Amino acid sequence: MLRKNNALFVIIVLITCGLSGFAQNNNTTSPFSRYGLGDLNHYGYGRTSAMGGASLGSRHSVQINSANPASYNANDSLSFVFDFGLDGTLSKYKNSTDKMRVNDINFRYFSLSWPVTKWLGAGMGIQPFSDMGYDVSVKEELTGVGNVYHSYQGEGTTSKAFFGASVSPVKGLSLGANLNYIFGRLNQNTTIGFDAADLFFISKTEGTRLRDFTLTYGLQYDMKLKKDEYLTLGITFENQSNVTALHRVFAEKIITINSSSLVDTLENVPESKSFIKLPSTFGIGLSYNKINKLEINADYYHAGWSKTTFFGQKPYNAATDNVELVDMSRISAGVEYIPEAMSIRSYMKRVKYRAGIHQGNSYLKLNGRQIKEFGVSVGAGFPFPKSKSTANFALEFGKQGTLADQLVRNNYTKFSLYLNFYDYWFMKRKFD
Repeated sequence: MLRKNNALFVIIVLITCGLSGFAQNNNTTSPFSRYGLGDLNHYGYGRTSAMGGASLGSRHSVQINSANPASYNANDSLSFVFDFGLDGTLSKYKNSTDKMRVNDINFRYFSLSWPVTKWLGAGMGIQPFSDMGYDVSVKEELTGVGNVYHSYQGEGTTSKAFFGASVSPVKGLSLGANLNYIFGRLNQNTTIGFDAADLFFISKTEGTRLRDFTLTYGLQYDMKLKKDEYLTLGITFENQSNVTALHRVFAEKIITINSSSLVDTLENVPESKSFIKLPSTFGIGLSYNKINKLEINADYYHAGWSKTTFFGQKPYNAATDNVELVDMSRISAGVEYIPEAMSIRSYMKRVKYRAGIHQGNSYLKLNGRQIKEFGVSVGAGFPFPKSKSTANFALEFGKQGTLADQLVRNNYTKFSLYLNFYDYWFMKRKFD
């Protein structure tokens, strides 16, 4: 007879159903999200968010690592692990003439992991793939015309739902894969107006819906160094994928004469099926783990966005748009230290203390300069009383962009809360 499910987990599942619906309404207020698919979300969640996001080589018995699907069979053979989290970001945007402060609070992800056999593990979940949210206004003065006002607005979220499994064909080696479903909606609006009322006004609306499957492959290899000490190599790979995109465009010109308005449709493309070619990605990570004491992770990740196409063509012309999609890369490293994991007298000695750093080159090149990001993070994992469950907190301070070449710099502070719940759902009850 299987042990009855805890009421706590039932409540959490109900909460998460609501949160997963909220995943399609994530908030962001970033001028960088105007381009491409918006701001892309990093793969590092949960405990590793305080470790610079470095997680490709990490294997943990009571935490979920969805970044590398080869890790699912690392969970305890009798366990059921549930993870979900939120984060809030305080951003300070600045350019050569202006500055702005905004706050965003978002659902980040949830995931489940459970054993199937001693050598086979499974996991599933949902997480944001990209966020779009911007409101940008530009004024320019043209000779003989006067002031011209350009307004750009956009909003939307794309998400990634996944189901994966990992197997261990030989001792020390784990192979895994995630079947991902990419879905979501992005809307963009552009208007052009003039001071003079008798000049025309242009409005353009563009919408994109994504829906398709992709695959992520993972590998991890454990090398035992000493008793309770391991060095793990982790590798992930995604092939270039054509993702179905339903795309529509509507543009019109409005001319005002006295009190009358004339409307001329410039472009009207009903929603039709096309494709966005997502890039191939490659990640490699190394993890040193002294069980219940110390973990040190380091990752390198690369995505070939320079080869992507939107609706059969390059999305931007670098010569005329001053925008280009380029290859993205990220280097991250982090550490977790536990003073005394089994301490009875001191709770603080059982706390997991974490710190990390990351540096990345984004997939955006604006005005001939690739947008870069740098951040440092600290955090801790607070164990629940008489449980293997943990509340994971992270605080990250970072900088994105630059003031050079008429661009924008963002100094941000991000606070994250990830709750990890662990239970023995597959333990059989014994009777005398």
